[in-house]
Amino acid sequence: MATSPKDLAAVESDVVAYLEKHEQKSLLRFITCGSVDDGKSTLIGRLLYDSQMLYEDQLSSLEQDSKKMGTQGDQIDFALLVDGLAAEREQGITIDVAYRFFSTDRRKFIVADTPGHEQYTRNMATGASTAQLAILLVDARAGLMTQTRRHSFICSLLGIRHIVLAVNKMDLVDYSEDKFKEIEADYRDFSKGLGFEGITCIPISALAGDNITASSENTPYYTGPSLMDHLETVNVERSEQRPFRMPVQWVNRPNLDFRGFSGTVASGSISPGDEIITIPSGQRSKVARIVTMGGDLDMAETDQAVTITLEDEIDISRGDIICGGQAPADQTDQFSAHLIWMSDEEMLPGRQYILKTANKSVTGVVTDLRNKIDVNTLEQRPGKTLGLNEIAVCKFNLSAPIGYDPYKENRATGSFILIDRQTHSTVAAGMIDHSLRRASNVVWQDLEVGTAERAAIKMQRPALLWFTGLSGAGKSTIANLVEKRLYDRGRHTYILDGDNVRHGLNKDLGFTDADRVENIRRVAETAKLMVDAGLIVLSAFISPFRTERQMARSLLGEGKFIEVFIDTPLNVAEERDVKGLYKKARAGEITNFTGIDSEYEPPKEAEIHIDTTALSSVEAAEKIIAYLEEGGYLDAE
Repeated sequence: MATSPKDLAAVESDVVAYLEKHEQKSLLRFITCGSVDDGKSTLIGRLLYDSQMLYEDQLSSLEQDSKKMGTQGDQIDFALLVDGLAAEREQGITIDVAYRFFSTDRRKFIVADTPGHEQYTRNMATGASTAQLAILLVDARAGLMTQTRRHSFICSLLGIRHIVLAVNKMDLVDYSEDKFKEIEADYRDFSKGLGFEGITCIPISALAGDNITASSENTPYYTGPSLMDHLETVNVERSEQRPFRMPVQWVNRPNLDFRGFSGTVASGSISPGDEIITIPSGQRSKVARIVTMGGDLDMAETDQAVTITLEDEIDISRGDIICGGQAPADQTDQFSAHLIWMSDEEMLPGRQYILKTANKSVTGVVTDLRNKIDVNTLEQRPGKTLGLNEIAVCKFNLSAPIGYDPYKENRATGSFILIDRQTHSTVAAGMIDHSLRRASNVVWQDLEVGTAERAAIKMQRPALLWFTGLSGAGKSTIANLVEKRLYDRGRHTYILDGDNVRHGLNKDLGFTDADRVENIRRVAETAKLMVDAGLIVLSAFISPFRTERQMARSLLGEGKFIEVFIDTPLNVAEERDVKGLYKKARAGEITNFTGIDSEYEPPKEAEIHIDTTALSSVEAAEKIIAYLEEGGYLDAE
């Protein structure tokens, strides 16, 4: 089970605070990555062992574990220092992200050992999200693998600019110079377009210790630094000063006399007296104090957790961003981003997800999957959906604007995750590329005649009756009976029927899950306009997914969406089979048919539940009319 991003952030924050308190040395965060069994855990274990960071009891335990479950015979199995999960020790692979810290006389280090297996790519991305450097291990016998390319591309996406290509297990190829140079040439050729600022290639044997902490006599052709020397001296700091950004995580009000804004500085620095601007309000003020547990500071810098007080009483809430006065962050509700999909459930354009930035959550949809990226060739390919571990460039539309910087300029304010609205699980990680121009050009036009006025002239309360159920359940039949009764009473209505809409508005859509999501999105947007016109709208669609029905509900707002579940068992719907569709689906002539080879998710709490095994169509229509009467939908506003 993967550690949650919140837990990882808390662990890393504690480690950083401890290191800064006890040692005034620079800190390097790095990851080890690569394909399965390339020696990542062994390398970290060797670094910890050679840097003398092990206590006697740890060393003794390691020696005993190596004899019981090690893979190196009588020798120490350094991987056991890092592979903490029982499943990892049994299988000899890394599953979770393992964080370790150690220190030398010259530098402090936080290292993340990330998984190599493809199904745990999401864990690798988690580890890379805060790293400044990546050690990419390659088995000298195998050369570059798919995961080598995948991890390199993810490192590039996540802003890592320094790579160490550690060609491991050189002892198993007799320390061949030709093999090392062949792998180095292949990697440099592959990585040309990834934007790395520095690539250092080192021939090593993590198990034997070659070129780990000292130069090895077995590789006389290699004259560069050992791995430890490189880690201690590599400069990963950006030369340019980035503008000040601090996402507000908490408005601190311990009493009436104090009001501060707490958060972790994402970039830049700030001092008392400096001007700030808040996003999204655009209000300006100046810093009065920078408060910490240890006392006030003269300056707050990147990664410091502080509370800022201001000279003026301006409105700032959790989710806002405090920026340097001369360089505010941008705002957008539509943008293009790279997306790494981390869920077994496919990403479907048009489906609503919760988009969470450093400290703010809004609903949003992927409006367009522009292209997938082949991690082997870096080629862009078309696609409609995203599967587990796939990467794509997508366009997003949000329910409310967010403050942001492009990810390449600021990791903290340019990144986000997507959360499934039904399961609340994290399904993707994203990196914002740029805002879409139409985000600033398209504004809502206020009109003098609104929904209330249009409804009043029709003497009714507008709403959307959303009929859902299996094919053959009787949705269209019952909706038609309801509309006839409303028409007889002088009400203004319109039916949006599934089959009819597919002859026009949605004739370009098929019946894949992605097309079904888009089908419902278009219908919901159309129904919203009709309700805004003051109509009582009846929508008769299978609409198999709860997420899309929830999306339609959220579009209409409180009291305007009425879910009507036409509950018909599958066997009863098949017996009716008026259109002969179930017969064709059973024969394999129709694919993606709801109830047969495509899932239907019944409503959990529909406003109206119609059991067609107990009620006739006429009785069902009367029940719906009675609900509308009791709710005041048929009365003048």
